[in-house]
Amino acid sequence: MNHERFDFIPIVDRETLPLPGGARVALWVVPNIEHFHFDLPSTSIAPVTAGLVPDIMNYSWRDYGNRVGVWRLMDLMDKYGIKGSATLNSEVCEMYPQIMEAGMKLDWEWLGHGQTNSRFVVGMEEEEERQIIRNVRDTITAATGKAPKGWLGPALSETFSTPDILAEEGFTYVADWVNDEQPYPMKVRSGSLYTIPYSIEINDITAILNLNYTAEEFAQSIIDQFDVLYEEGGHTGKVMSICVHPFLIGHPFRSKYLEKAFKHIRSREDVWIATGSEIVEYWKSAAAKAATI
Repeated sequence: MNHERFDFIPIVDRETLPLPGGARVALWVVPNIEHFHFDLPSTSIAPVTAGLVPDIMNYSWRDYGNRVGVWRLMDLMDKYGIKGSATLNSEVCEMYPQIMEAGMKLDWEWLGHGQTNSRFVVGMEEEEERQIIRNVRDTITAATGKAPKGWLGPALSETFSTPDILAEEGFTYVADWVNDEQPYPMKVRSGSLYTIPYSIEINDITAILNLNYTAEEFAQSIIDQFDVLYEEGGHTGKVMSICVHPFLIGHPFRSKYLEKAFKHIRSREDVWIATGSEIVEYWKSAAAKAATI
């Protein structure tokens, strides 16, 4: 079957859209802040125990991210003036209030990311999924004082109805579709919803666990991605994401190479360090102006 969520408009056929201040690249850094259930399988580094209940090895490996890794990541991002756009399992609000407090002090943006990364929405009936999305929205709103505008499904999972529900429940953008270097509008039943460029490759889960990159190789892929987009951004604005998980990138032997990538990016002029909402709102405004010319 084919989908009807958006039109096919190749990037070479689009209006040239400059970025704020003449920037070439809009960069958003996306820490995935997640809660995992003790009795359910999830992302694993040791397949030999991944089917056990409980799986102490993999569970505690993931738990490192909230106990240690996220704090190192926060310090590193703050050092380079990078405000996070955190994709947040709503159960984090209850389980790890210290993380929420620290992220709010850093003025991070919070995106909905399901209730837990131990449960996906695929196969759910629409009303059940709607209740989960509402619960995530309301929980994050109560914890932060602001309703989340963005959404990333756990493991980027959706049902056929997810974009419609998100738009109807007040979300303005979604990061599940990793098919572009610029935001674009989706077709939904009511309201509006944009996608934002997220990455499944400039992403420590894929790079380190699936492609077996070293930390140095992952950092070099970030640098190479940035350099090409920076060059191309002299013609039209491009968006780059760096997607990380504290239980991976938060280890000392990896974080030192992420710092190398941040330092390289920060050495260049004409880079807009932004949050997801800032990028999408600017793109919507710029696209609307271009349409009236």
